[in-house]
Amino acid sequence: MISFDNTEIAFRSKNKQDLQRAYLLFKIIGAPSIVKLGKILTPVALQLHLPIKGLIKKTIFKQFCGGETIKECDPAIASLHAFGIGTILDYSVEGKTKEEDFEQTTQIIIQTIEKSATDKRIPFAVFKITGIAQHHLLELVSEQIRASRKGLSFRELTSQENEQIQAIIDRIDRICAAAAKHQTRLFIDAEETWIQTAIDQWTFDMICKYNQTDCIVYNTVQMYRHDRLAFIHSEYEKALQAGVKYGVKLVRGAYMEKERARAQALGYPSPIQPDKPSTDKDYDAALDFLVSNKAVFSICAGTHNESSSMYLASLLQEAQIPADSKQFYFAQLLGMSDHISYNLSDAGYQVAKYVPFGPVQEVLPYLLRRADENTSVAGQTSRELNLIIKEKARRKA
Repeated sequence: MISFDNTEIAFRSKNKQDLQRAYLLFKIIGAPSIVKLGKILTPVALQLHLPIKGLIKKTIFKQFCGGETIKECDPAIASLHAFGIGTILDYSVEGKTKEEDFEQTTQIIIQTIEKSATDKRIPFAVFKITGIAQHHLLELVSEQIRASRKGLSFRELTSQENEQIQAIIDRIDRICAAAAKHQTRLFIDAEETWIQTAIDQWTFDMICKYNQTDCIVYNTVQMYRHDRLAFIHSEYEKALQAGVKYGVKLVRGAYMEKERARAQALGYPSPIQPDKPSTDKDYDAALDFLVSNKAVFSICAGTHNESSSMYLASLLQEAQIPADSKQFYFAQLLGMSDHISYNLSDAGYQVAKYVPFGPVQEVLPYLLRRADENTSVAGQTSRELNLIIKEKARRKA
């Protein structure tokens, strides 16, 4: 029986210094006023070239990131592998707008795929389409697709827009082709609802192209959206019709406050579940459906929720699916929920950690979002902190 309360297993990779750093960091993150102030002051300090990069790299960066380059991630990869946990290298640079930057990001993503091909410790690659595309173009294509489905006309795109959109599709295809060539499973991350329609369409196009025999391309489904359980059912029917395997990375979601604020500002119904229990219910219902249709689906449960992690483990047992089946993975973020990751791995399940990397200053938006999410998710920081305190006490006993 798995126990997520076993802190000896959860923190077995952490020495006294690691544990103390995590303790202090989660104490700070647990104070919303400090996090808000840090979000304002840290980018300003870096822009003014104040000497804080070293401090960031030794604290929040070290907790949540593997390094500034792929090579710098090697110690984190080795440390996770020592306890049976895989690595998902995640190039977490955000906010780029130039074509040359998108091309550079594409090349780095392909490099993570190539590293995975020669390193069994790295079972997946991942990318965000906003990392290789202008946001407004994704919104434009999404609007166009929705209009087409409703039988409505949509304005004609300019030749420049068509050219830029084709360049996005080309980058996506090159990344997916590299994954297929190297047999590396690839997550395409989910994003905001108003651009997700294009992402879903392009992801399904890649699934049809590259998942004919093996599950290479995975779509990411955010269950804090109230329409996603129906979406999974409809994607199942489409996959059956196309005769393809379908990979799903199932998450709760990361844009809830932004989504609700935009819906209210623009006067349309919120796409977000009315409350957390509704999200939890749909998440577990989706797990049930995906496991029940394992002939089509491969699953990565990206969750920091103990109950859903335990539920998937029980579903696999009931279906007599071996714990070490590579068709079913659990995933958490580096620096968070080690009590889930390490205890699942110790029980024989397939587990991987997202290991973000990139230059400190360019990864800062990601790091600040991590801090923000830990503050806003009810109980997340206190849970992490209480487990660390428990382990510190156990080691002193």
